[in-house]
Order: sequence, then structure tokens, then C-alpha cells
Amino acid sequence: MVRGALAWLLVGAWTAPTFLAGPATPLGAQEVLEPPHVILHRVPFTLRVQAGPDAAAPWEVRDAAGTVLARGTVDAGATVETPRIRLDARSSLPLRVTVAATEQVLQPRWAPGWFSLIPPLVAIVLALLLREVVSALFAGIWIGALALAGFDPLRATWRMIDTYIVPQLGAVDDGKTAIVVFSLMLGGMVGVIAKNGGTRGIVVALEGLATSVRRGKLATWLAGLAIFFDDYANTLLVGNTMRPITDRLRISREKLAYIVDSTAAPVAAIVPISTWVGYEIGLIRDGLAIAAEQQRATDPQMAAEMLAASPLGVFLHTIPYLFYPILALCFVLMTSLLNRDLGPMADAELRAARGEGLHRPGAMLAAESHEGLLEPADGTPLRWWNAAIPVLTVVLVVLGGLYTTGRASAGPDAGLRDIFSAADPFSTLLWGSLAGVLVAILLSLVQRLLTVSQAVEAWVSGVRSMMLAMVILVLAWSLGAVTEGLGTASYLAGLLENSLSLNLIPALVFVLSGAMAFATGTSWATMAVMLPLVIPLTVALGGGVGFDGGSHHTVLLSAISSVLAGAIWGDHCSPISDTTVMSSMASACDHVDHVRTQLPYALLVGGVGLVLGDLGTAYGLPVWVALPAAVGVLFAVLRIFGRPVAQAA
Repeated sequence: MVRGALAWLLVGAWTAPTFLAGPATPLGAQEVLEPPHVILHRVPFTLRVQAGPDAAAPWEVRDAAGTVLARGTVDAGATVETPRIRLDARSSLPLRVTVAATEQVLQPRWAPGWFSLIPPLVAIVLALLLREVVSALFAGIWIGALALAGFDPLRATWRMIDTYIVPQLGAVDDGKTAIVVFSLMLGGMVGVIAKNGGTRGIVVALEGLATSVRRGKLATWLAGLAIFFDDYANTLLVGNTMRPITDRLRISREKLAYIVDSTAAPVAAIVPISTWVGYEIGLIRDGLAIAAEQQRATDPQMAAEMLAASPLGVFLHTIPYLFYPILALCFVLMTSLLNRDLGPMADAELRAARGEGLHRPGAMLAAESHEGLLEPADGTPLRWWNAAIPVLTVVLVVLGGLYTTGRASAGPDAGLRDIFSAADPFSTLLWGSLAGVLVAILLSLVQRLLTVSQAVEAWVSGVRSMMLAMVILVLAWSLGAVTEGLGTASYLAGLLENSLSLNLIPALVFVLSGAMAFATGTSWATMAVMLPLVIPLTVALGGGVGFDGGSHHTVLLSAISSVLAGAIWGDHCSPISDTTVMSSMASACDHVDHVRTQLPYALLVGGVGLVLGDLGTAYGLPVWVALPAAVGVLFAVLRIFGRPVAQAA
């Protein structure tokens, strides 16, 4: 779930992003900005046309045969984006763009639409085969840059670094810079509380409570549910806080990463007061508006009903249909209570329980603990509150920041849900991480546990432990920028146009959203593309908006929830997902090992949710039957095929 999806919204969910390119051929005062180097078969793209400063200018885009593809007018000194253009054959090239009386000929290269899937698939396959993700991500980025650079290998190499990698570090508007700083600051805080004895103090304090593997897993699951307001904060806080406890109980790092990853996004996507839900509500509102516009001429009453529908009310109605997030939370609980696991996860748990290592021998841990530097000095008092108070500070400052920024945007009379929907999550995460660092250092100095230089050294060591994860995260974002440029999401979304069965829409949407999130590594971008597409499509095929029992309302609700659920499902399966990377980082787990052990669980839960949830409810199975039935199936699979691991401890 990359929040780089916010950049996509500037273009629009119905329009594929403009392809990145070099400088346009100058047209004097009028010109086409950033023309594409490559056009993919049936993948829509846009052009940006700029007028001169003196007068408005008409513009027109024609194919090689002279057929007008788009036309309009651009104001003086302004820039306009054309409607999406889709070419069905190579013979349509070159394009001729006329602005005022000046014509520009565009001769981009041509590639099949499926090529947009190659870069992410190469990265994913190499990561799984080589068990090394950095070089795999570099390979995927370079292959995508090769296409976007007109298949010029040298230009692709330069564009890889200056166009796709470096800009991710400076992506302030979509929150990426804030995420990097937040992660590094939180890593520094963890370094300080480890050095001042706070981390060990928590372990000592919980020795009487977390006395078994089962209790340790349940405590981690409950901590994941408690930090519901943001998935990033959830992942980093829970992983870093619980890791010393799970290590003592000989719970594998792979299991910890799974619990952290499979609670963070699901709980943030379900609870109505979170940074996720505000984003989702905005996309639902856009989808309803597009559907209403399409229905205005043929069914004015339906159009009015859609415009009057509350996006928040629609979201609340979809919660019971969020099968994958709900079942993922239930399955984590089941594996913890039963102490049973399947496949590679069972192997990892048995290895840890036998004392053969918390992680695989030779594993490349996403975060290193630098034990020598971060171990408290001999004689340091082990006080649990030196860790608990900074962590609690982060939580309270983030919650307070979400409330204050949301209240300032939504107004003093807004409800709590509206306030959280309008909040600024990125600024508040930065405030919380800084406050946590300052409180941790202050506690260390006041109690004379550390000197100033020792506290700074511990903070730097904590920051250093996050560097590999930051490299992976930035490269994952860079690959996302490449897939955006290639129109991967638009290509996958276009596959829906061939599906006309209303009852199959929820299942198809779930699979397609999962594939999109898997290939792009971002659940937020997937939702940004899919929701404004799926809602009008479902309505056009007969799905109604009568959320209190109108015609086919179940199919529409299930289709909307399938986008959200599928996006999280694909994110959990993908090694290039930012939240998957951060879960590996917070748990100090080898990233590829985390993906390999979580993938079977995600596929199992997603498959059960697809069959009993999306397909079942679309064909008349009540949701109150579908959910318990799905839980029962998962329980039976775990009970019959799962291997117990507690006995080996």
C-alpha cells in the first residue's frame, strides 16, 4: 500500500498516467509537454498541451490516417491534459498534434500491452529465486526504464537513477520523504531505548505474562489491533517493540513479520477511524459521482440516489464484505491459539523452537540490531517504562496530530470520522517520531543512564540499522514509478472491460486488484485506479445503490469491498510492497523469507474469501453465513494440515 498513489489522483483514475519522457520538440509559445517515448497496445495515455501567453489556442490530436483522436482548447499561458487516448494498432503512428497553427509529429516506439507486466514480474521472480531483493529490484527498474527510454540501453541506465530512483527520496507531496524520515527516526528511538535498558526492561516485565509461545503471539496480535489508526505506525511500533519478547520465546522472525504484516493494513482498512478510511471514502465518493454522471440521462432517479449517498455510509456497509482483511486477522489469531503452522512457516517455527536460529542461516536481515553497540552497559537498571513511555508518546502525538490537523481542515463541528478523514497523516507521523526520540533521550539523560554522546551514538546506530530496509523501500517505490509510466495498472484495469457477468464482478475485481497490487507493490494506487472504475461499471451492469435492500445492492457493496480487500491481498503477496518491506524491517527478518512464508497463508485466506465471500454472496449466500463458514474452513485446514510447533520448544 504505497501512498505514492496520491500522485496518481492528480491525473485521475480514468486516465492512465502520462508517460515520462525527455524534453518536447519546441513549438515556440505552443508545445506538447513530455511526449511519450513508448506507446503500449490498448494502454491509454494522455498528452499535456501548452498554449502561448497571448491568446487561447485550439488543439487537436490525429493519428497517421488523419482520424481525430481528441481536440479542445487551451487558455492563454495555460496547460491542458488531453482525454485518454488508446491506440489499437502500430499503424496509427505517428501522431500529429496541432496547437494553434503549429503541428508537431510524435513518433514514439510501439510495444504490446503485456510488456507493462514484465518489469514487476522480473523483479518478483528474481527476488524469489535468488533470495536477494536489491539486485532484483534494480533489474526490474532497468527493464522498465529501457522501454520508457525508447529501448536505448545507455539512456535507460541514466534514467533509472535520475528519473526513477532519486525523485523517490524527494517525493514530499505524496508522503514518501515523510515515511523515510519517520522510519529512520523510529529506528533511532529504538536504538536509544535499547541502549538505556528499556527494551530489556520490557522483556523482564513481561516474563511473568508472556510465559509461552502462544501468549507471545497473542500479545503481538493484540498490539497490532490496538494501533489501528495507521498501518505504517502499526508495523514499525509493533515489530520493534515485540521483537525482544518473541526472540526470548523462540518465535521465528518470519512468524513475527507475518503477524505484524497481516494485522497492520487489515485493521487500518476496517476501523472507521484511520488514515486508510479517509482515503478510501474519497475514492468511493469519486466513483459514485462518475456513476451518477453516466446514469443521469438514462436513469435520473438512480443518479440522484448515488449523488445523495454518503460515501462514509457506503464504506460502513462494505465492512462485512471485506473478506480478506477480516479473515487474515482471524487466521493470525487461529495460528497463534493453536500453535500450528503450514508449509514454510512451520519449518521456520520448528527451527526457532529447536534453538536452531530465529532466522535462516545466511539470511540477509532487513534491519540489523548491532548488538554490541545497542546492548545496555553492565549495571544499567532495566526499567520497562524507559521503552514504554517513548512508544506511548509516539502513539499519543500521532493521534493528537491526526485530530488537530483533521479538525482544522474539516471544521470545529465535524464528527470524529470526518476529522480523521481530513487529517494530515504524514506530518503527524513525523511529529510522533521526533517526540518519541526526544522523550527517549530525555529519560536517558535525567536518570543518568546515558550521556549526551552515548545517546546520540545509540540513535545513530538505530538509524543505521534501518538503511538496508530504506534502500529496498526506495527501490520498491522506484519500480512503482516505472510501472506507473508503463501503465501497468491501466492495462490490468482494461481487462475488466471483457467481463460482463454481474455476479462475477466481485470475484474478478478481487483477483484483478490483487494482481495490480502484486505487480505495482502498492495498495493505495490500486484503489485509486480501481474504485472509480469498478463502481460505475457495476452500476452500469445492473448493480444498484439501494444499500438498504435495493436491486443487486449486495453485488455493488461486494465489488467495492473487493477492491479494498484485493489491494491488501496483493500487497501481502508482493515482495515489492512497501508495507511488506517495512514488516521485514521492523521484525529484523530476511525480506524474501518473509514473503516466502507469508505467501501460502495469503493465498489460502484469499482463496477461501474469494470462493465463499465474493462468489458466495454474489450468488445469494448471506454475508452472516459466508464469514463464519470461511472461518470454519480455515480452522479445519489449519487443524488437519497444520503442524504443531509448541511441543518442540
